Amino acid sequence: MAEGSKKEVDKRILKIAAKLKKMRIEKGYTSYENFAWDNDLGRIQYWRLEKGTNFTMQSLLKVLDVHKVSLEEFFKGIK
Repeated sequence: MAEGSKKEVDKRILKIAAKLKKMRIEKGYTSYENFAWDNDLGRIQYWRLEKGTNFTMQSLLKVLDVHKVSLEEFFKGIK
């Protein structure tokens, strides 16, 4: 990839990623790796969610199920 041609990550995805990280920390996990391990999530897959890369709805839904949060609850306040 040529310098300067890096694709910008959509700011909405970054907001989702930040919210996922906040939820993890509120559950008492300082390490995304421990959170992923304890909740049977792929460590790299979860890391990508928190960074806003390689984002799939299936991955997001799996994490929301772990947190017992509905899509409606999760997206409330994200614009």
